[in-house]
Amino acid sequence: MRMLTIGAFARACRLSPKALRLYDELELLRPARVDPDTGYRYYAVEQLEQARLVAWLRRLGMPLARIREIRALDDPTAAAREIRAYWARVEAETAARRDLAAFLVHHLSTANTGTRPGTHTVAHTGTNTETDLSRKDTAMLELRYAAHSDRGLVRPANQDTAYAGARLLAVADGFGPAGGPASSAAVEALKFLDAEEPPAGSVLNLLEDAVRGATDAVRDVADGTDEVGTTLTALLWTGSQLALVHIGDSRAYLLREGGLFRITHDHTVVQSLLDEGRLTPEEAAAHPQPALLLKALSGGAPAAPDLRLQEARPGDRYLLCSDGLPAVVPDAGIRTLLTAAPAPDEAARSLVTAANDAGGPDNVTCVVADVVETAA
Repeated sequence: MRMLTIGAFARACRLSPKALRLYDELELLRPARVDPDTGYRYYAVEQLEQARLVAWLRRLGMPLARIREIRALDDPTAAAREIRAYWARVEAETAARRDLAAFLVHHLSTANTGTRPGTHTVAHTGTNTETDLSRKDTAMLELRYAAHSDRGLVRPANQDTAYAGARLLAVADGFGPAGGPASSAAVEALKFLDAEEPPAGSVLNLLEDAVRGATDAVRDVADGTDEVGTTLTALLWTGSQLALVHIGDSRAYLLREGGLFRITHDHTVVQSLLDEGRLTPEEAAAHPQPALLLKALSGGAPAAPDLRLQEARPGDRYLLCSDGLPAVVPDAGIRTLLTAAPAPDEAARSLVTAANDAGGPDNVTCVVADVVETAA
């Protein structure tokens, strides 16, 4: 077996020696031999292909934990499928940022003239319809929605709060002795967003300001302690996009063209360890404190939420849920149930039922919304 020094191996695979030492510690790419006296690492020439794959995946921006999963696959076809799924999620996120950039360019370019694309809104019970008059066709996007929440089979009370309205969709999962009032206060503070069309060009600012109000409302309930608080995940409908705000470990998913994409990132200790490659998915699943939060709305110091714009397409189905669902129903099961249900109400109820069928260890709340296209 031909051996290379760590320096020669680093040059050949275009990974730095520092990165190779980190991947050794994380058991992602172990050297073929380590000198027992000097601790110097040596790599086999046959390991170059593995190292180059790691380097390529890192250039894609893939987290180390995901790379470890792909490296563990013996079937190249399965590895290719995982890379394809990862890149589909990246593309979805990039599309949202691209649309935001295009909007900002247009908004700032026309700021001196005071012009903006016109919109016309028609609201209905259970739906929200808006037409962008700048579009050449007469297609309209309509949002249909439903919410369902359940105590589960173990918890003595339901500390989740859900809301589904013409413009606003929200899920909050409270914790601590006043978790229920905390989640309710957070969602209540956002409900004014459902009353009128958000001003063009400032929907993310509007949502961020609303979350500050929610933070103050939760702080009043928590009475200065960080032992009481809530997660918050919400979507604000603009007629062509959904503005997302997220803090904590409730989740938002997008079902698009048969693929399920998680569009939020858990603010938990376990997720951060996964991102850093310090836990495998198997270790994370067995972690004794999977729901230990890094961020939440509470009586402690304010934490910055994630904010982004999500492009809406006809046929999209969105799911907001508390962690009581993904804790016991895997993503594959969520995808199957979301795909099978013809209407949002049936989808929400089937997901809650699945969580309870799996033991119902926690409160479970689901908000499901469909984007459909209708003729004007």
